[in-house]
Amino acid sequence: MANRIQKDDLVKIIAGANKGQTGKVAKVLPKKNAVLIEGLGVKHRKVKPSQMNPTGGHKDIHVPTPIHKVALVVDEKAGTTSRVGYNKTDAGKVRVARQLKNKEIK
Repeated sequence: MANRIQKDDLVKIIAGANKGQTGKVAKVLPKKNAVLIEGLGVKHRKVKPSQMNPTGGHKDIHVPTPIHKVALVVDEKAGTTSRVGYNKTDAGKVRVARQLKNKEIK
């Protein structure tokens, strides 16, 4: 099944600690059913001292957000979201926004 959320889509987080925040999808991870969102999901990890890094310290990592916790934003100004469906046309499958009466998503 094709991913309903794609790279460069604007999404809103609908559950979890970052609920209500919006961001642009940086990467989709289909095997994990997750997405990386720019500016959200950045966590800190401690790094042990090693020969390459004798002092150790902290490192920022990007943690993926499960795809079921995000919704596609269809109106950026109002911040409204929609479920995503597919319609078959002569050109092939087209993504449509269900809350906008099957309007095509670009």
